[in-house]
Amino acid sequence: MPRSCVLPRRHAQWLIAFVILAVSAPSMAADRGFPFDSELMLDAKPMKGSKRVPIIGIGPRGEATMDLWCNSVEGQFVVADSTVTVLTGTKTERQCDAARMRGDDDLLEALTQATSWSRAGDVITLRGAKTLRFRQPTN
Repeated sequence: MPRSCVLPRRHAQWLIAFVILAVSAPSMAADRGFPFDSELMLDAKPMKGSKRVPIIGIGPRGEATMDLWCNSVEGQFVVADSTVTVLTGTKTERQCDAARMRGDDDLLEALTQATSWSRAGDVITLRGAKTLRFRQPTN
């Protein structure tokens, strides 16, 4: 008499767990990947007298538009594994108070000195001479 092709209960549970893991792995990996094609907001409070917080829009190929404390600049994020290089162009020349203009310079310097990145949920951390934390808006 041919033997039935029925898995023992514990093997069936392992098989189901494996299938669930295999199906969810790509989405879990995407949650840990660099957030191309999204916006990142600097994890900071607005400067006195302003409601503006720096935001970086990153395109699908790493092209970026960075709205700083006062000015804006276009750039490029080059990512390989956990390393990052941020290239920036010329910033606009809006006139703001000295603190915000100095904030622009400090932020651009920290961005261009970033050498590595990590992700924990919606928080992206860039590390270099300074550590910068960004959040992906959840709305």
